[in-house]
Amino acid sequence: MKKIFDIKTLLSLFLLSNLFLSSCSLDEENPGGFTMEKTAESIEGYETLINQCYFSMQRYFYGTDNWVTLMEGGTDLWTYQANKSTSYTQWFWYFAGASPNTTYTNSWWNGTYDGIGSCNIAIAYANKPPYKTEEIRNAVVAEAYFLRAVYYFNAVEQFGSVTAITEPAKGIDFHPERTDPLTIYKEIIIPDLEFAFKWLPVGDHSTTSRPTKKAALGFLAKACLQTVEYDATKGYAADALKYAQMLIDDAESGGGQYNAYLYPSYEDVFKEANNWTNKEALWKHRWYAGADGHGSSNGNYRLNRNNEYFYCKVTNFGAMVDDQETRLKWGGNQSGIFMPTQHLLSLYVQEDGTLDPRFHNSFQTEWKTNQKYSWDQGSVNKYDKEASVLGNSLALGSLAIKFVMPQDADYTSEVATKHKVPYLLVDYKDMYNDANKNINMTYSYKNPSAGYTANGTSENLFNYFYPSLTKHNSSNYFVANASQRRNGNLNAVFIIRMAEVYLIAAEADLYASGGANAAKYINKIRSRAGAKLLIATPTIRTILDERARELCGEDSRFYDLKRTGMLKDDSYLKSTHPDVAKFFHTEYALRPISTTFTSTLEGGGGYYQNPGY
Repeated sequence: MKKIFDIKTLLSLFLLSNLFLSSCSLDEENPGGFTMEKTAESIEGYETLINQCYFSMQRYFYGTDNWVTLMEGGTDLWTYQANKSTSYTQWFWYFAGASPNTTYTNSWWNGTYDGIGSCNIAIAYANKPPYKTEEIRNAVVAEAYFLRAVYYFNAVEQFGSVTAITEPAKGIDFHPERTDPLTIYKEIIIPDLEFAFKWLPVGDHSTTSRPTKKAALGFLAKACLQTVEYDATKGYAADALKYAQMLIDDAESGGGQYNAYLYPSYEDVFKEANNWTNKEALWKHRWYAGADGHGSSNGNYRLNRNNEYFYCKVTNFGAMVDDQETRLKWGGNQSGIFMPTQHLLSLYVQEDGTLDPRFHNSFQTEWKTNQKYSWDQGSVNKYDKEASVLGNSLALGSLAIKFVMPQDADYTSEVATKHKVPYLLVDYKDMYNDANKNINMTYSYKNPSAGYTANGTSENLFNYFYPSLTKHNSSNYFVANASQRRNGNLNAVFIIRMAEVYLIAAEADLYASGGANAAKYINKIRSRAGAKLLIATPTIRTILDERARELCGEDSRFYDLKRTGMLKDDSYLKSTHPDVAKFFHTEYALRPISTTFTSTLEGGGGYYQNPGY
């Protein structure tokens, strides 16, 4: 396999002060005496090289700006706020029919190869530091193997065939080759994870971004399952099931071997008290105020703000004011972007017509005022209230906004009074259309007035008040500067958790043995959530739907759709998210390789670009 030098070398985007991403050959004479090899000759220096392997992962991937939009946008579960296309079209709307943006993946493409390059250096010089035992040495370098596997995992799932590099580069190849995804899984991702699983420590629940044995085992199961996308024989499905079962057996026997754990209730998973040392998380990343926890500050603005992305625009209603102090209490941010699709909300409706308990345990549907408010004529007209509401006051801390589902116990009686009650009652049926699986973009006023008509042509102003995912919420925030956006502090992102392992086992069992035990794995997750149990043998669609209910908003959906074949054409999206299906082309199942990079290759690099771009 040909090697491609660190992409930042080609693009001149790195800083020499980073040192670990130096553009000079590793064997080149260095007037200052600094080389990677020399750095690795001390334990402290070598572990600095290991720390550098985390830099791109923390700066560009899990929990950072836009990674969640890359993983959850453009899928069946989410649309942009109020179902409107904006500057986020590349994530939510597949460019909305316009010419594809071929540079928006720049940071992830560069970050991937920066990370791979750092891992390769750490692996290459693992024999240099004077560790007392080989076991200690292997446990340290296992971090680099684990991270390299994760970098490659995301690379092939985002970009398809990429250039495989497993050694530090010593020159620039301006005509690099691409290696197919299954080969990269077989020759790099899975072997790296196997090494990591063998040598990483067991650790405990206080472990931060540094992976442990259960993280490697979980990613082994996840990676083996993902190969079914490329392998018609589903050859690794049995291994996915084997690795998942090892974690399941450990969790169900007390966690004595790998420290695996499944919380007894779904609510426990996302309780703030359980966030920092979450027992169910197999691998998580903690965000600190002003630093990433591995010795390099990325700037406070890059800290975890996923909670904001999933919040609706409550400040459109006058009883909710947008200020720093109260944001810390109710979690809102007017830049929220993710609105649930009709399909996602429909998945929480069980066969008996009741709601899966995970809906109200995952989404906020009620908000209390954070300032005193009195209904004026403009708001009465805007929100279709009867004249009697004019002048009604809402006290501080009283109910301001409530979104109701048809399956809620008091739905019928509540919607009967929605035009009269002195708070904003938002009816699911006014926003979502079950018949065409879409969102109602217009609204017909019962109490028409100037600018708000009864003929169904008025803009639907209720679309800004939707159920808001609370999985990422935390009150652990600080305000570094009143003029800056608020920033995450002491908040962890769960990259893979034990519940997903059960769903991996269910899907792998379906491929490996026809699904004889798949329902058992799914029902473990449904039972702990208080949902109705499955009886029939699950299908791929059953498992995909269950993953949506359990894992929505946790950076997995794009890969789920790719793996299960739902992006091979537009038929699935037509049935689940028709608005986005209009813009989807099969080529968009892979992201564009940044033309900032391809333009540096021989002949302009057109041969290296993915189809459709």
